[in-house]
Amino acid sequence: MSTPAENTDTASSHLTIQSPVATDASAVHALIARCPPLDHNSLYCNLLQCSDFADTCSIARLDGDVVGFVSGYRPPAEPHVLFIWQVAVDAVARGRALARRLITDILARPACAGVTMLHTTVTPSNQASRAMFTRLAAELGASVEVSPRFDRHTHLADHAESEELFAIGPFDRKLIAQEQEESS
Repeated sequence: MSTPAENTDTASSHLTIQSPVATDASAVHALIARCPPLDHNSLYCNLLQCSDFADTCSIARLDGDVVGFVSGYRPPAEPHVLFIWQVAVDAVARGRALARRLITDILARPACAGVTMLHTTVTPSNQASRAMFTRLAAELGASVEVSPRFDRHTHLADHAESEELFAIGPFDRKLIAQEQEESS
């Protein structure tokens, strides 16, 4: 049986999910560039995600190539929350529920033992992310509350669309463990 930090796709023995390492940063940077409309962070930001924040990030490889990445962190003022910063899934890996699997991989780790809420921000136009997070909430038996978070004028200097907060939870941590067992 695989551990939460290293799941193997049973449909394709060449798809693995695990914590990233620092040497993954450039591949993550390239993946995000292939996944519009995601914001392009600096390579250094991706390096920090893959090193200092590896416990709350997850990477997927298909035949050795990076095809999925989720970055997240636990806000210091809200230790019961995992904030999902970015979700990137390459076109070649879509249709495998990979985003959900990457997120539940993170939630199953010891670093997220006290997490009962999932937060993320999504633009109104990103229908794929909105649908994925709504499905994830249903799978976790949790409610979703959507509220304004960052205004395009006030916070983003009109350089990007407004972001809405998706607050998912509270959820039953037993469902996370069950998901991991089914994935292994």
